[in-house]
Amino acid sequence: MDEVSRSLREHYAGPGLVERLRAALATIGPEDQPLKPRQIGAIDQFHTRGHAATAELAELAGIGPDDRVLDLGCGIGGPARMLAHSRGCRVTGVDLSEGFIEAARYLSLRTGQHEHVEFHCASALALGFADQSFDVVLLQHVAMNIADRPRLYREIRRVLARGGRFATYDVVRGGAEPCYPAPWAHDPVDSFLLDPAATREAIEAAGLRVVAWRDDTLAAREWAAQLKAAAAARSGPSTPGLDLVMGPDFRVMAGNHARNLLEGRVGVLMAVFEAS
Repeated sequence: MDEVSRSLREHYAGPGLVERLRAALATIGPEDQPLKPRQIGAIDQFHTRGHAATAELAELAGIGPDDRVLDLGCGIGGPARMLAHSRGCRVTGVDLSEGFIEAARYLSLRTGQHEHVEFHCASALALGFADQSFDVVLLQHVAMNIADRPRLYREIRRVLARGGRFATYDVVRGGAEPCYPAPWAHDPVDSFLLDPAATREAIEAAGLRVVAWRDDTLAAREWAAQLKAAAAARSGPSTPGLDLVMGPDFRVMAGNHARNLLEGRVGVLMAVFEAS
């Protein structure tokens, strides 16, 4: 767990998360009743546009049943479980947060997907896998927390097989300083956004060649506007969402993320690279 600030560790610590999940999911059914992935869709995809973005990124990367997939910065495992189910592949998830990994394993058991996914706690900058271990590496809303982008992308290139694909979906710098707290950082100290051009340059310098490049900012803004309108119209108690995972401050973070998108302070990039 190198080169990670204490505040960032605390931001993603997830203490007591399994207990909170167990209590929330008890309203759906007893502990021994299998859950369907869609029943936890509101809490297990911690990135802009949720399931839709993961599905589009998987399609863009051409993920198939024979691919060995690494979900880097997997959170509580939503994308990994989704890919294993929809694409028929085996997925390995890695995250810095022990609390998230524990929750990912718990939810995979609850949804009966534990034989198709596995999760490990590790740093994205020092993965404990052999060279060329994976055919696809997925990175969604992770890079903005990492200052040493060259090292990140070199490590991704190292674990990719020749001809393997690196699929990224990340927040990029826009025209002004973002408002904080944001979902990825409480303040600018732990935020390391790059603009799209600098992002591409850093990835290509690691030996990865672009094969698909898409500015997803407009779709992200539409999503943010819809969420904002839904929140304004909501009355009564809300259903469990990502605040269950990230704590009560998440609603403020999510509001700032929507504002950052709508005001052009940040953008969203979707891209696929090939290991040359």
